[in-house]
Order: sequence, then C-alpha cells, then structure tokens
Amino acid sequence: MISTINSPWGRLAIALLACLVGFSAASLSAGTESDSKSSDNSPHMLVGRRLFEKEAFGGNGRTCDTCHSRETGTVSPEDAQRRLARDPRDPLFVGDGSDDGAGNGLERMLTHATVLVTVPLADSVRLAADPNATTAVFRRGIPTTLNTTALDPVLMWDGRQPTLDAQARSAILGHAAATRMPTAKELERIAEFERSRSFFSSHTTWSFAVNGRAPVLPQGRTASEKRGREFFEDVPLGKGNSKRGTCAVCHSGPMLNETNEFIPVPPRRRGGRFQSVFVSELNSIGNPVQEFVFQAPDGMTKRVLTPDPGRAAVTGSLEFEHLNAFKIPPLWGVANTAPYFHDNSAKALEDVMLHYKKFFAMVTDPMIDGDPAIDLTEQDQQDIIAFMKLLR
Repeated sequence: MISTINSPWGRLAIALLACLVGFSAASLSAGTESDSKSSDNSPHMLVGRRLFEKEAFGGNGRTCDTCHSRETGTVSPEDAQRRLARDPRDPLFVGDGSDDGAGNGLERMLTHATVLVTVPLADSVRLAADPNATTAVFRRGIPTTLNTTALDPVLMWDGRQPTLDAQARSAILGHAAATRMPTAKELERIAEFERSRSFFSSHTTWSFAVNGRAPVLPQGRTASEKRGREFFEDVPLGKGNSKRGTCAVCHSGPMLNETNEFIPVPPRRRGGRFQSVFVSELNSIGNPVQEFVFQAPDGMTKRVLTPDPGRAAVTGSLEFEHLNAFKIPPLWGVANTAPYFHDNSAKALEDVMLHYKKFFAMVTDPMIDGDPAIDLTEQDQQDIIAFMKLLR
C-alpha cells in the first residue's frame, strides 16, 4: 500500500481525489445560493415576479416595484429626482405621491420622498378638526422591503398590517388605486416572491431565513468599527460615563430590531418592537401638526398635538410604546436603505446620529440617577456609522 501511494500513479490518484473533494465541498458551500437562484425561477415565483413588477391591477399605473426597488426596497429623494428627470409621467408622482394627493405639486416627494398614507383610526380616536373622520392622513416614508418581508412579522411603521398578503392588498387598493381586486392567489404569489433571495441584503440574512442561522455582530477590523460595535453589545447600561450597550437597548435580537432586557423604559424587557425616539416630537422637517382626541375606557379624553401619533392612531392607546411610537426597523443592510425614520427626516446615517445626539441629551437627566447625560461625540457618531456599514 505504501509503495502504491508513493508511485506516480498513486500520487496522481490522491491529487485527483483531493480535487474532487474540494469541488464537492465548494459545491456544497454554494448550494444554498444556487438553490435560491433556481427556486427564484420556479413557475410560482415567476408569476409573483410578474405581479410585483408589471401588474397595475387597472389602477394609476403603479406596481409594487414602483415604490420598492430591488436595490434599496424603498425610494429616496435622489431616486425621485432621477426618475422625474427620466420620465415626468412616472407613476411614483401620481396620487399620494403628489403634494395634494390629487397629482398637483412634487416638492414633498422630491425633498423627502414621503407619500400620503391614509390610516384607519381606532374607535377611541378622532380628529379634533373633523370628529366624524374615521381615517387620518400622514406623511410617511416607504418602508423598505429588504430583509423585512421574510424576517420581520411587524409590517408598516405602525404595525397595522397583520400579513404580507394583507399589506399587498392594502397597497394595491390604496396607493395603486386598483380598479380590479387582486385575487387571494395573486396576493399569495406576490408574498411568496417577496420572500425570495432578491429581497435580502446579503447571504447572511438569506441564510437566517432559510436555515435559521441567526446573524451575529461583526467583530470589526478597524479601531473605529470595534468602538462602534460596543454600542450594540447586549450588556447592562454602564454606570458613570460608559456608553456601551446604548444602541442595543432598542436594536437587539437577530435582526437588531427589538428591545433587550436592559432598556430603562417600557417595555423593560426583551422583544419590544415599538418606541418613540422623539421623531414626531421634534418634527424637524415641519410636517403639519394635527390635534387628536383620545378617549379612555372611563370616558375621559385627552387631546394630543402631533404630526403623527404613530401606533397610537391604530390602537387608541396613549401608553409609552404607542403614542408617537413607531416600529423599530432591522439594521442589517441599513447602509443601503436611506432615508431613515418614519418621516424620512434623516437623509443619511450622519443625520440619524445628529438626531440621536439631540435625543440622548433630552432623555438622559443627571438629576434622576446621578449619571452624566449621554453625549454622542463626533467620534462616537463616526464609530457607530463605521460599524453599521458592516451590517450587510
């Protein structure tokens, strides 16, 4: 046996075997990606792709693809400006994409890329200016479809849609002004397509959806990335001037879109999905403020002035996780899904950091617990952004 292995033919056989083993290993490691591409071309998936990209259901010309591109899953002001220059008749600018909702004016879309969203009000909520109204209109950004459709059960900024099928139906009838009702089978095919490989920001998130292999925080290579990582570590908030774990209180879990057990405000547990970070309260882009009247079960009422009450509009609750509270979005792929926040007020990650600098200065009070207010320094902001860019 030893002489055979040492012979030229033996060595050649071993080399060929090594090549075959290496080829098999490479094939296995690429199998998930290859399988995903073939499954994307299945008959059902091709029907879903056509419905998503081409079918307007007899409406205003919009398809799902009009507002949810494959690259970002949403629309930015830069996207809107390019599309207007290419085709002024682009259906993005019709209806709720226009300033008045009737096709007149494009300033809002070109500046903030928000649409006019009509939201059904809870029975205990009414508009002070129109007590008989059962809906309210808000200016909101288009939620990204990247990593969301298969990995996030909470849909829409206020969580009002229970399933992908329901969300698709609402968008088709509302934003696309359909004149033909989509069938249950068509909605099923659209939802199935939205779970295909092209709706994930990376193989990491795709693998989580397919195999349940949860993503882990990248270690970071540079000093800045490593410092930024500390903000997202699941640790108790430090005493003194430590900022470690500050971002993780709201961006924890596999998709970095839920609270952890160290959050010092409600829900004070892991798994919370809605929070207010004072985006509505600060209203930095000057959206119209409306007065809402909330009626408690005991008949008492409370008036609230806000440009958008968030989840409270659909639940009727004034609790911490409802009033001016919005869905905590996943952070994987976040560098590619600008603009940010429910009103698109942060056009870049740098704007997000500037907002949080204001937010932490407002909510961390040395008079309460003796700790200094959290000050996100310019270095902190650069470090957090450097780390977030690793979340692909």
